[in-house]
Amino acid sequence: MSKVRPRKKHHLPARLNVLFFAVFILFSALILRLGMVQIVQGEEFVKELERTSNTTARIDAPRGLMYDRYGNVVVDNELELSVTYTNPSRATSSAHMLEIATELEKLIDVETDSITERDKQDYILLTMTEEERYDIMSKEERSQFDDPSEEYRAEVERVPESAINSLSEQDLRILAIYREMARGYANSPQRIKRGITDEEAHRLSENLDRLPGVDILRDSRRSYVYGDSFRSLFGSTGPIPRERLDYYLSRGYERSDYVGTSFLEAQYEDVLRGQKAVMESITTSHGSQTVERSVNEKLGQRGNDLVLALDMELQQKVEESIEEEMRLAGNSFIRDRSAYAVMMDPRTGDILAMAGFNDPAGQDSSNYSDHIGNVNKAFPMGSAVKAASVLTGFQTGVTWPGNSFYDRPIDLPGTPIKRSYVPGGFGWVDDRKALEVSSNVYMFEIAMLMAGCHYPNNCNWNRNSINAAYDEARFNFSQFGLGTETGIDLPSTALGVDGGYQAGGNLLDLMIGQFDTYTPLQLAQYISTIANDGYRMKPRLVREIREPVSDKDEQGAVVQKFEPTVLNRIDMSDAHIQRVQQGLRDVVTGTRGTARSRFVDRPYQLAAKTGTAQVKVGEVEGNNQTFVGYAPYDNPEVAFAVVVPNVKLETRGGRQGMAQNIAQRMLDAYFDMKEERNGPEMVDSPVLEDPDTEEN
Repeated sequence: MSKVRPRKKHHLPARLNVLFFAVFILFSALILRLGMVQIVQGEEFVKELERTSNTTARIDAPRGLMYDRYGNVVVDNELELSVTYTNPSRATSSAHMLEIATELEKLIDVETDSITERDKQDYILLTMTEEERYDIMSKEERSQFDDPSEEYRAEVERVPESAINSLSEQDLRILAIYREMARGYANSPQRIKRGITDEEAHRLSENLDRLPGVDILRDSRRSYVYGDSFRSLFGSTGPIPRERLDYYLSRGYERSDYVGTSFLEAQYEDVLRGQKAVMESITTSHGSQTVERSVNEKLGQRGNDLVLALDMELQQKVEESIEEEMRLAGNSFIRDRSAYAVMMDPRTGDILAMAGFNDPAGQDSSNYSDHIGNVNKAFPMGSAVKAASVLTGFQTGVTWPGNSFYDRPIDLPGTPIKRSYVPGGFGWVDDRKALEVSSNVYMFEIAMLMAGCHYPNNCNWNRNSINAAYDEARFNFSQFGLGTETGIDLPSTALGVDGGYQAGGNLLDLMIGQFDTYTPLQLAQYISTIANDGYRMKPRLVREIREPVSDKDEQGAVVQKFEPTVLNRIDMSDAHIQRVQQGLRDVVTGTRGTARSRFVDRPYQLAAKTGTAQVKVGEVEGNNQTFVGYAPYDNPEVAFAVVVPNVKLETRGGRQGMAQNIAQRMLDAYFDMKEERNGPEMVDSPVLEDPDTEEN
């Protein structure tokens, strides 16, 4: 009988058991993780998979229009197309933008004039390979710099001159485009070129799908309907100036915005700025596929409009008056041919016209307009200021209506002999006669008496009394607007030059307009104050702000109306002011009136004052011709100042009476237009603004 052997037990090795256990743990962890993903975090990952991102771009809206006082559009907007680049992220590489710029160069024409030497150096480094850049500056040399910016500056300085000179015209065009692209900010459209042609627009439209970030946007440019008339005072627009960047950013502007940079455009930036169009770009991701579309476009709105005090038809007539006189002047000037004129309503301060002409010697130019010279250039104005001198004498008590001084040469120690323009003098003259004949000596007597000098017997003035007289004279002059802020609604204007405290002889010169300097606008405000019975009005260029409307021939509702503003009433009495007004009328009607021959027969009853101030340019002597006045005398409705500087003396070939000639033409035009108006003359094609290219 055979034995049955017991069956052997099979035991797994311990290491295999450990392996199975490890696999079990891993599978358990995987199942747990999948559960977390599906149950706990599933919804979040679905959102991640189908993510929608919103990018908002704000597009500039047209600025508000400007109208003259009769409803003529004087500053318009010319609609155009601009090509822009919107950088989607600050992390966008320079190399990527350069690729886009290279493609864009094939589609549009760009100017390269504004490219700097530094731009070229940066561009060359950008296009170099890493090895080429190490050839310029080795790793060992770079390791010496702790600051990357210092390292880069050192590298820029080593860019070979030969590499700069070898840049082709195509390279420069690519650089010009890249330069504009790089100036932009994330998610903000940056203009690459304004006013693209139809052909450029077609080419771009066909290639936008391969130019990420590039787009064609509706844009506008300032258009000046009447050419260069009043052009410089309208102001300019351009990129935000560096020194004003923080100010504008704090007010909600973007770095790439265009703003008013000068004169009316800057003064009324908050008004003229349009409400931007808003384009919301929605990008939806479905797994690996991305679909982008633009929705929710909120249309922008033009800024509010300005209604100016300006009379554009009169402005053109004033400009023509100056240009005609400058044409006839020939070689009358010591250097630049120039002239300035302001016309304003003395009752309201409205600036009706303000024109300037400047032809720099040796400069060939088709446009000699210098309207801003009326507010930023100052000159000695000569005898035109004598009405203020007489009133100062009345106010200080050193003379009075009807009081006479003997007009004869005055010889003071240490001072050249001072006299009126008639060598022997005029003899006895009172205040009215002094204005009529333009007596210098009458004004000298006022100055000397204010300083304590009773010429010739008891001249006891001293430094303190002379300085006190300077202060008192300038204080009184400032009440008329001479040497002080006029208050005009512009960002900045010149005040003229205060000659300070000099010798007593210079004090005498101050009283005849031969020492301190004033702007043509200050001179116009001074005579307007006398015309307005001593009330100095704030000059204004803007009368109203109105809502924009689609029809430019119509004007919207009034948003704000600027009422006439009295800045001050001069300290002088009504009787004294009326006495000086009579003296100014005598200048035109008196038998020896210095403006009689030209204006006594004019129908508008002028009151005026002539002036000449001696000047010297190099070794050549000449004078500034000035003329101020207002009309009608009994009920003034227009006041004016005309300044023609640096005219040669008559004995040297200078044309005399130019200021009066200009004044006659523009006054004739003003009163003729009260009878019949034809409207301002349109130019063949409006002048378009070339926006500033200053970098932020």
